[in-house]
Amino acid sequence: MFRSVLVRSSSSAKQSLLRRSFSSSVPERKVAILGAAGGIGQPLALLMKLNPLVSSLSLFDIANTPGVAADVGHINTRSEVVGYMGDDELAKALEGADLVIIPAGVPRKPGMTRDDLFNINAGIVKNLCSAIAKYCPHALVNMISNPVNSTVPIAAEIFKKAGMYDEKKLFGVTTLDVVRAKTFYAGKANVPVAEVNVPVIGGHAGVTILPLFSQVTSLAQTVATPQANLSADVLTALTKRTQDGGTEVVEAKAGKGSATLSMAYAGALFADACLKGLNGVPDVVECSYVQSTITELPFFASKVRLGKNGVEEVLDLGPLSDFEKQGLEALKPELKSSIEKGVKFANQ
Repeated sequence: MFRSVLVRSSSSAKQSLLRRSFSSSVPERKVAILGAAGGIGQPLALLMKLNPLVSSLSLFDIANTPGVAADVGHINTRSEVVGYMGDDELAKALEGADLVIIPAGVPRKPGMTRDDLFNINAGIVKNLCSAIAKYCPHALVNMISNPVNSTVPIAAEIFKKAGMYDEKKLFGVTTLDVVRAKTFYAGKANVPVAEVNVPVIGGHAGVTILPLFSQVTSLAQTVATPQANLSADVLTALTKRTQDGGTEVVEAKAGKGSATLSMAYAGALFADACLKGLNGVPDVVECSYVQSTITELPFFASKVRLGKNGVEEVLDLGPLSDFEKQGLEALKPELKSSIEKGVKFANQ
């Protein structure tokens, strides 16, 4: 009996010591989620509450945020949670934020393309980015609101008008494309999905999504692995399924939603990478849709090294298969059009 009490008290003392050393060594980081009461926002709030790198979690939406904040706030992890509701409280939600994640907007419905979302979500993004420019101009911004191919250029234009645009701090979150590509590839290749990495380049809609299955690596290796002898037809089908992943979920939910849970997971993964970069963790590399000169297009998704300033380096595309080279040329006109549409909207 005495021994078990001693073990418990010793364990408790160790945990207390670990907590103290952890809290003193990990920087204070405020993360704001704009659209936190929505289908993506709620599970994203949960996942960010579980992240030990977050010390302050700020949840904003036009309605229902106090309930989400109260619910999430009861979880016994490091971060303090505050909910803010309505435009009058947006400034308080943003002040002092190191990272702002934007899943705000309306979701896709059956038969709706990402283009159909444009006018509603573009207006929402425009207003939110104006507030970010005013209240937390140095924060990293993770754009989830669709269509990402256009909303990121909109954000860039709004920030330019405010005189605070830093191309290194604006990201389109394309991590869900990577998550899907890993999952679909591992299923076909019959390999452990946790060990697979697949770069995805281009944009974040339909044909603009280009998974590079020729560059599949495992965590144990730094060079491309043989593609598990998958045929060209299978790789073509995997590419198409990755491109149509969002539609697959919309149709499966039969009018009752879009990809919210997997998007929240992907958003949390990318946010974690950004926080690690800010905290000085070396060699944090993720795919993201950013301003770059890696192609002739002003914005493009590719592998990016993250650091204390956001984008530290945009990595080159590496060797592409003939199929991927064709895909790259095929996506450029649509991506160019989406970028121009965003720029035009922001400057209206």
